[in-house]
Amino acid sequence: MRRKVYILAAVFVISTVGFACGQMKEAEETTAQITETSRQETEAADQTSDTAKHTTTADEQTGKADEPEAKVPGSSATEISKETYEDNFSVDSAASSAFGKAVKEAVAAEDLEALADLVSFPVYVGFTDGGSGVGSREEFIALGAERIFTQEMKDSIAGADETDLSPSMAGFVLQSGDGPNIIFGVVNGKLGIVGVNY
Repeated sequence: MRRKVYILAAVFVISTVGFACGQMKEAEETTAQITETSRQETEAADQTSDTAKHTTTADEQTGKADEPEAKVPGSSATEISKETYEDNFSVDSAASSAFGKAVKEAVAAEDLEALADLVSFPVYVGFTDGGSGVGSREEFIALGAERIFTQEMKDSIAGADETDLSPSMAGFVLQSGDGPNIIFGVVNGKLGIVGVNY
């Protein structure tokens, strides 16, 4: 029952924002493009995975295959885990909680760079005076920390319980009460922010 309420709430929020901004057609086209890209990348990953099963790499021959990869400074924080996911419902609670915690930390620190690292572009940003798709990291950062990190957004995200997130078709909604929210979900097999709503 709780899942249905979250799903309905997420669908309602997205629909309301889309209709209010007159962006529904654009959002549907973007969703269709993301879905098609995701499908193509999943097929490519499946083919790569099948090939990898039958190939011995140099790392396996030297015994380095089991060593964890080091985090490269400046690399995307969306790689919080190496897991890839088919959809939002395949994400385990530990992974959604870890990603939610990373979002909360970036918002609390008002760290626009860290938040941008968590975004899957293009991303919908719905300000109270209108919303639109933001196509790149540079465009997102150009919006400015003052506009992204409003007091209402900081309060809502700080009060959110990242350990109790339920998946929906739209993703995972991080918010407290009916305040602004950040929605993240699976894009191209990885978790990423897909919506920022005020």
